[in-house]
Amino acid sequence: MTGMLIFVAVLLFFLLTTALKTFGINQEYERAVVFRLGRVIEPKGPGWYWLVPFVDRAVKVDTRTVTLALDTQETITRDGVAVRVNAVLWFRATNPVRVLTVVEQWQGAVTQAAETGLRDAIGQSDLDQLLKDRAVINQRLMGMLSKAVEQWGVVVDAVEMKDLDIPEAMQRAIGREAEAIREKRARIIKAEGELEAAQKLADAAGTIGSTKGALELRRLQTLTEIGVEHNSTVIAMLPVELLEAAKAIGDAAKGRA
Repeated sequence: MTGMLIFVAVLLFFLLTTALKTFGINQEYERAVVFRLGRVIEPKGPGWYWLVPFVDRAVKVDTRTVTLALDTQETITRDGVAVRVNAVLWFRATNPVRVLTVVEQWQGAVTQAAETGLRDAIGQSDLDQLLKDRAVINQRLMGMLSKAVEQWGVVVDAVEMKDLDIPEAMQRAIGREAEAIREKRARIIKAEGELEAAQKLADAAGTIGSTKGALELRRLQTLTEIGVEHNSTVIAMLPVELLEAAKAIGDAAKGRA
């Protein structure tokens, strides 16, 4: 009797275990790749699905976007400057079958490809481009990665350079260059202002010279401005027109004589 009870208990345990192996459940973001006797049959979507006990084996793949911060890479730019740079990568699995059957540990493979691509992208760029136009570097790196991971059933959504460290001596050189550029810009602006002022003065002088009495009016205006200061001693010159008239009268008197 005791042996019969043990047999029934073992049988029930076997049947329960078998029943549990006949189906599986996936979350909305999971896909199950089913291997039947070692061969892939089809990936199972979200929800529950049937399995053949002891024949089918299901491996789940997470299809959500993975955010990965790459380790800092030390490399040299195209113009020979040593830099330390890191980046952030966003990628996801789009073909669960290829993710499992083409590459081993697909997330680690994507990480290695991203770090290698980052060093290559930096090596193909100048320091000025890294400092001023990171969008081009990011686009170049994304192109390299997309081509490398496409065969693994993975898609790269985005990649962004995060930090860029350059040697201290190069930082001082860049600071001196920026200061020189600002000084050059200030001198150009000052020269342009002086040129514009000279042109305005020349135009004003031409207008005054061609208009009768304008110079005298300007002289009187200047005397008015000077006379605001009561402690000033003003020496006023005779108007140019009066001197010219006096000269003309003198020449006429000489002619009659």
